[in-house]
Amino acid sequence: MAADTQERHRAGAFKQQNKSHKHGRHKTKGEVDKQAKGRVSVKVLSKKVKKITSKLNRRNQANQVRQQKREEAIAQKRNRGTQGSPPHLVAIVPLCEGVYAESILDALKTCDDTATVHTSDLGLTHVSVPRFKQRFSFVSADYGDLNALLDVAKIADSLLLVYSPEYGVDEYGEYCLACLFAQGMPAAVHVTQGLKDVPSKKLADVKRGLQKHVERRFPKEKCHCVDTDQEAILVLRHIGNQKLKKISLREFRPHLIAEKVEFESEQDYEGTLKVSGYIRGQMLSVNSLVHLPGWGDFQMKQIDAPDDPYPIHPRNEKKKRKDSLNTDEESMTMEEDIKVLEVANPARQETLQSEVIPDPMEGEQTWPTEEELKQAKLDFHEKQKVVKKVPKGTSEYQAAWIVDSEGEQTDDSEASEDEADEDMAATSEEDSDDNEGNRSVAGTEDMEYDNVSVTFRDGEKYDATIDVDEEEKMLAKYKEARMDEMFPDEVDTPADAPARIRFQRYRGLKSFRTSPWDPKENLPADYARIFNFQNFRSTRKRVLAADCDEGAMPGWYVTLHIANVPRAFMDSYTSGSPVAVFGMLPHEQKMSVVNFLLKRYPGSTEPIKSKERLIFHVGYRRFAACPVFSQHTNGDKHKFERFFRSGIAVATVYSPIMFPPASVLVFKEQENGDQDLVATGSILSVSPDRVVTKRIVLSGHPFKINRKLVVVRYMFFNREDIMWFKPVELRSKHGRRGHIKEALGTHGHMKCLFDGQLKSQDTVLLNLYKRMFPKWTYDPRVPRPPNRTAGPEYNTNKEEIISELF
Repeated sequence: MAADTQERHRAGAFKQQNKSHKHGRHKTKGEVDKQAKGRVSVKVLSKKVKKITSKLNRRNQANQVRQQKREEAIAQKRNRGTQGSPPHLVAIVPLCEGVYAESILDALKTCDDTATVHTSDLGLTHVSVPRFKQRFSFVSADYGDLNALLDVAKIADSLLLVYSPEYGVDEYGEYCLACLFAQGMPAAVHVTQGLKDVPSKKLADVKRGLQKHVERRFPKEKCHCVDTDQEAILVLRHIGNQKLKKISLREFRPHLIAEKVEFESEQDYEGTLKVSGYIRGQMLSVNSLVHLPGWGDFQMKQIDAPDDPYPIHPRNEKKKRKDSLNTDEESMTMEEDIKVLEVANPARQETLQSEVIPDPMEGEQTWPTEEELKQAKLDFHEKQKVVKKVPKGTSEYQAAWIVDSEGEQTDDSEASEDEADEDMAATSEEDSDDNEGNRSVAGTEDMEYDNVSVTFRDGEKYDATIDVDEEEKMLAKYKEARMDEMFPDEVDTPADAPARIRFQRYRGLKSFRTSPWDPKENLPADYARIFNFQNFRSTRKRVLAADCDEGAMPGWYVTLHIANVPRAFMDSYTSGSPVAVFGMLPHEQKMSVVNFLLKRYPGSTEPIKSKERLIFHVGYRRFAACPVFSQHTNGDKHKFERFFRSGIAVATVYSPIMFPPASVLVFKEQENGDQDLVATGSILSVSPDRVVTKRIVLSGHPFKINRKLVVVRYMFFNREDIMWFKPVELRSKHGRRGHIKEALGTHGHMKCLFDGQLKSQDTVLLNLYKRMFPKWTYDPRVPRPPNRTAGPEYNTNKEEIISELF
């Protein structure tokens, strides 16, 4: 019986326990609500109410923010050009030769009989229109003066673009519009004058052509006519009511355009410049710094607050002033018309120090210890005596100073290395040119000559105006740029000098993308003169968010006493040209390494070499510098570019700090003084830690190929150089990778091992890298270019340029 019974299996502790089926006991949310019959627990009810209230609060908060922004925009629009705010500044810009801003200005001045017109000492025309309860300031930029146009556009609220009814926009007008769009275009109004003289049959075609010119760059904009007073009133109303564009450069900084300028000479070469005008943008403190474009940064002595000379209602102002003078005679005797608003405090005033004064003892070694001195004496006595061949009568002390010719070595600087790299590539071309020149001279010596009368033609007159030396320099630059494009970074190894000495500043990298490079390693001496931020982004955020609680308010008419201005500023000033003054933010006078992200102007095809002098318009600054170009990539190392070709590149220079956003315009100065636009862009970063590496490529040719083993020659010319560069990885143009195995003989042949069989037509390459630094060539004083009536001569179709820009 016991044998027939079977033991029951008992599950272990690790037996899987499955969920049992619920057999329809699950209830939906609707069934739960029906059974609850409205009864809700306190916890669930509080969560639901909290969720609903938070949603309502968010919606209410969004509505409040929207309403607040709308009210601010309406208040800003209503206060535009009123008594408490600065006059609405309008810059009249003629876009074609033969179009005169004076005729447009006369039409706007005389369109309203009740308007009051005043003209300042510097040519600004103020029109106060009681009908609109606004006042306007008109300034005209001379046709051909690009610097004056750019300075005015940085401050102007609106641009009045004047088109020709016959030609619309000429070549120089297109050039000006390209510069304005790159810098930051304010709100624009498009007008023309002279349509009443056009025959009625051609009037529709002329209007259609003008509208095409406008819509090419300003879609949904309309061209207005200013032939009658009614049309001029409509244009004036449109200027006062149009939506203004915000330009970040002037939103965070105080600025003004001068109404009156006086110079008080204190020394032979500098003095105090008194500039009067309306404060715009932000508050201006006397303890901050101001900038004069093209001249540099300056401190202020004091700020005066004279009476507003151009009010909207001059009669009411005179009456108020008369009543105040009668009621308070003592204040009249003390202040008279001008009162001192603020005087500079030397303890709180911003300093003009732009560079760090380096300590010559910083980085020096400490005094050696006694043990180190004893060890040095032992090492000195243990030195072996060297037998030298010296002139007869030379003492042992004199012989110690005589250096053997074999041991003499010279350290090449970066500039000499760069010149040597360029000279290697150009040597063969110069030799061929010299040979051809010798043949031509030898052939002309055997020829006979006769006296023949020659008539000069237009072609020979044209040749007389060409600078032959300049043409030869440009041809050599074009050849060099073409060779660099065909064979990028390839350099011939010198046969008469050791490569380990010639390229001693270079290093090899396992991977250009991932190999480490310390940005603080082997810095030049100029890096001790610059400022570096621990966190530039947080500093920028803090400076832009800071509120100035003292100084002159926007809209006040003030007189700035700018100290230590050179007398050359007044000597070079021409009557009628505008004078702009910009207030500076903290730290913007300090020098650092600034990187600009640039895009080549589509019309410029002339090769631009690194470390070539260019003129930069950065925000409110205008200076000259020699930049270093590099590629715009995401890695921690950026490849140096010898030439700035078409496309995007990063230019690195030593210049004062400017907090972005700010536009950048780059010009190249020609021999005759003209400045041609070559690139546009913006500020990328202010960082001395950007590593710009120059690459050189040494090339060799396969001599014998045995599967993966290859004998390479012509890369080096001695055994020591091969052993020196043995750790550096090799590559080929067809994608093979390898390394140097051993040197063969003493003439530069070496055995190399690759990861695959090499082809006979392949080329073996070795990459070397060196960090590049910009040169200290910052020049804040840039001469004004001569006036021009045509754009630069570019070899590109104008339609292609316009389509790429707009």
